[in-house]
Amino acid sequence: MPIEGVDQPEILPVEEGLRLHRYEGECDFALDWYQDPDTLLLVDGKTDPYTPERLRQMYEYLNQKGELYFIEVLEQNVWRPVGDVTFWQQDMPIVVGEKSMRGHGIGTKVVKRLVQRGRELGYDALFVEEIYSWNPASRRCFEKAGFLPFAPTEKGCSYRLVLK
Repeated sequence: MPIEGVDQPEILPVEEGLRLHRYEGECDFALDWYQDPDTLLLVDGKTDPYTPERLRQMYEYLNQKGELYFIEVLEQNVWRPVGDVTFWQQDMPIVVGEKSMRGHGIGTKVVKRLVQRGRELGYDALFVEEIYSWNPASRRCFEKAGFLPFAPTEKGCSYRLVLK
């Protein structure tokens, strides 16, 4: 159940060749992302690899919190998932799981599209619960979309973007 009272689109276009595709229960293809120690450190602050069951539990939890999407890129006329993002007013966890896709602005484009979605839904502000101090790429991604540090956390900082 995504955001209460809001219909989640199946596809949310970001730009040509980049889109968000609603989570529909299938996630086995994402297990490799959550096996990589570098990715896990950025996501969880530790390097414990996910099991298939833990991965499903994580996605089901996120799907209950907000709008869960897989980030997809178009390659040779086939949409391929390269990461995931969950959108709700209080947080926006995002992972570009395919390492070869990092550093190309995908995360920033996705976050900016979700900021637009927040405006469409009439939100006055959006928040990011925590960005770890050791994840400068995530900080840059959200700051490029207009988010500013809001409050210190145990391992980093929460961020806020005022929309109105």
